[in-house]
Amino acid sequence: MEQTNSLVKTIVKGIQEKKGTGIVVADLSDIDGAICRQFVVCQGGSPTQVEAIAESVGEVARQELGEKPARVVGLERALWVAMDYGDVLVHVFVPEMRSFYDLEHLWADAPLTRIPDYAP
Repeated sequence: MEQTNSLVKTIVKGIQEKKGTGIVVADLSDIDGAICRQFVVCQGGSPTQVEAIAESVGEVARQELGEKPARVVGLERALWVAMDYGDVLVHVFVPEMRSFYDLEHLWADAPLTRIPDYAP
């Protein structure tokens, strides 16, 4: 579990480096049948920022922990990018797509941690 927590912290760092906002971490570790242990959701203001956030997450996780996602989908349009790190799934949205899919509500029975927006 320590490795998973370390990965989540590193992912949050990658998101914050590109000024991603609305970061929410859902702890699914005690939910039967959950697809992962931790679920990270955030948003960028435009497809360009969504792409930059996803690239930053991938770069920071690789440099600091030697972790690479098993799969990344959505970079073509960058309205919603999903990154699969096994125990951790990362979703980066533009605001409209985030509101439409409302993933936080989907996992409402999990403990949710809202990370304050980065302010230098």
